[in-house]
This record gives sequence, C-alpha cells and structure tokens, in this order.
Amino acid sequence: MTQSRLCGRVAVVTGAARGVGEATARNLARRGMRVALLGRELESLRRVAHSLPTDTCCFEVDVTDDAALQGAARDTAARLGPASVVVANAGIAVAGPFAASEAALFNRVIDVNLIGSANTARVFLPHLLNTRGYFLQIASTAAFGSSPLMSAYCASKAGAESFAQALRTELRPAGVGVGIAYLHWTGTDMIDARDDHPVLRALRAHQPAPIRRVHTPDQVAVWLTRGIERRATSVYAPPWLRLVQPLRPLLPLIVSRIARRSLAALSAAELHSSTGVLGAGGRADWEAHPPAPPARPATPPQC
Repeated sequence: MTQSRLCGRVAVVTGAARGVGEATARNLARRGMRVALLGRELESLRRVAHSLPTDTCCFEVDVTDDAALQGAARDTAARLGPASVVVANAGIAVAGPFAASEAALFNRVIDVNLIGSANTARVFLPHLLNTRGYFLQIASTAAFGSSPLMSAYCASKAGAESFAQALRTELRPAGVGVGIAYLHWTGTDMIDARDDHPVLRALRAHQPAPIRRVHTPDQVAVWLTRGIERRATSVYAPPWLRLVQPLRPLLPLIVSRIARRSLAALSAAELHSSTGVLGAGGRADWEAHPPAPPARPATPPQC
C-alpha cells in the first residue's frame, strides 16, 4: 500500500481521542485518508476530528461493546466508505502488585486491550475483506519480557500480539494484511508522570540511556504510518527494537533480574500506593465503566 494508494481511502483508529491514536489519525489524514475516530471521550474526539484536513467522523465507543462497534462500523461505511486501514490502538494500563489490584480493574485491562482488539477486528473485517485492506494491532515491548507490577498490561499485550499473529495467517489468502506494532516508552498521558510514579520510575531506573528514552506520540505516529504504507508485518517504535527480536527467549530472565534490583528499593507503602489506572484516557474508561458489586462467595456443586 503506497502513499498514493492511501489517499482517498478510509482509516479507522481506536483510542483516537489522545496520544498515539490522535497522532496517527493526524498523520493518516495528512496523507489524504478519510478518518473515523473511535474512543471514549467524545469532546476530545470532536476536537481532533474538526482539526483534520480530510473528511472525518467520530464515535464515542467502548471497544468491549460489540453492538456499539457494529454501529460505528455501519455508520463509517455510510459516511466515509469501507475502511482500508484499521488501527487497533485503544488500550489502558494499571500498575501495582497483582495481590493488591482489584479483580475488576485487572479484568478491564484484559477486556479493553485484548478482547477489544479482537472485537475491532471482527466488526471491521467485512470492510477489510472488501478493500483487501490492512489491520494494525498496537502491541508493546511489554509482550517481550513481562514486567512485575504490570501483570495485566503485559498479559493483555502478549495476548494481542499472539491474536494478531494468528489472524495474519488466516487472512493472508484473502489479501488482507495484518501488522503488529511494538511500542516502547512513549510520552502519552499513560506515562506522563513516569518520574513521579514509583513503579514506572523503578522500572526505568536500571535501563541503559537509549532504552530509557521517551519518544513523542508524533514521532511514534510517523513510524506507524510508514508501516501502514508498507503493509508491514511488524512495526517497531523506535526502529532499533527490531534488533531485540532475536533475543526474546532471554528477555524474561533479563527483565526479571533488572526488575528485582530496581524494585528492591521500594517500600511496601510505595508499592501499594501506586496501584491504579495510568493516564487520563484510562481513568476516563474506568469511570465510564463502573465495576459490578463484588460477588458473594458461593459454594459450587460438590460430590
């Protein structure tokens, strides 16, 4: 898919109200794509949509709500045309010890980051089959080596990567491309307070300087857009991450060793006080999705 072929086509970006999603939508619009923006914050989505140079539409959508996604897909096709590019970017993160995390919050991260990505792919698949389009799953280096205190996020991103790998093989005969984007430290509101947050500060403390570098959403969006233009199977942000892939069998051991050293200095109070949703986008999702009351213990059938 070359740049000239992107012009005039339709892109769908989830999590487009801010951060990487917003920046990617802007980059695709600059290349002449009409863009449908999906996310949780309608006023922010409207602000982004009104500032783009091409035809747009926006929908306040929870990616775990299949009916709402179907409605967004139907209305996108009616207003802009069938999507040629779908970027599954919506995601949230929580930090803190697993034992101290609410079950509902842990489950919500899995629902948004993994189930929401699958829902997005399923609902927009008829568009992509029609256009022989391209689906880009936003993953993370969290899928490379699981980090303590980020168990839900790491599990969800590893699952999203595996889902996209399987989907790629299934859709190749139909001419639909599937790419996976591996993002490292990116300056979104999810980690804006990284140096004030004891967990994120500790996780970065013993990383070499090049690995600690935080890239802006605009720079990451440039890398993602280049990958979309090439229909790349893998997109690395930053590009040097591709050199890490051959080392992946070793990364869990390396990450575990570094994490033990960096977290040893944290007190129990610091660990527990840091538990919760990261970033304004994650808080908006969590506040719009109040958890159900805790389930009462029930005795299952016995023999």
